[in-house]
Amino acid sequence: MTPDLQLSATKRSDAARNRIRLLEAAARLVAERGAQHVTMQAIAEEAGVGKATLFRQFGDRNGLLLVLLGEFEAQFRHSYTAGPPPLGPGASAVARLTAFGCALIDRTAADCDPGPALSRHIPLDCRYSSGTWREFHRHVASLLREAGVIGDCDMLAHALLGFLSIELADYLRSTCAVSAARLQAAWEDLVRRVVGSESRQATLG
Repeated sequence: MTPDLQLSATKRSDAARNRIRLLEAAARLVAERGAQHVTMQAIAEEAGVGKATLFRQFGDRNGLLLVLLGEFEAQFRHSYTAGPPPLGPGASAVARLTAFGCALIDRTAADCDPGPALSRHIPLDCRYSSGTWREFHRHVASLLREAGVIGDCDMLAHALLGFLSIELADYLRSTCAVSAARLQAAWEDLVRRVVGSESRQATLG
């Protein structure tokens, strides 16, 4: 290997190590203090790297939080894509869609879950353009198609996910005293109505 290639490989290796250290430091600080109290300076100091390195890796605070959100969501993503039914493959599309929404409602109600807790401190436009949200949308739209829904499944998926938004769930729980169980019952009813009505239209057509 030439000296230039060795130097390039060393830089890539250093950058990869720094990225891991920064994400680990960010995860620790978010768990200890809450995302709203964690600064880029604190993360850099915790990781033992310069602040400039942190910005080179992630662009800005939102960029870092989005990557960290993806790390937090990895286990849940595995559950609904490859885990046991009814959340994972092996159950009907309607059962999986119902289980997916109920699981998200459970997670939002569990204040200790790092995914929703972190999401509350990421601007809405950043969150909706994140890989995590796109995967949620793709999953719901795919299940609607699998269930035989006729219509714009992409837009219907957005509408269904709107019911599962953290902002709505927090408002209903804190202001209207709506329990997670009631939200889950409403979600199950909503899925039945969307899938049932569209399927009847397909049959009649």
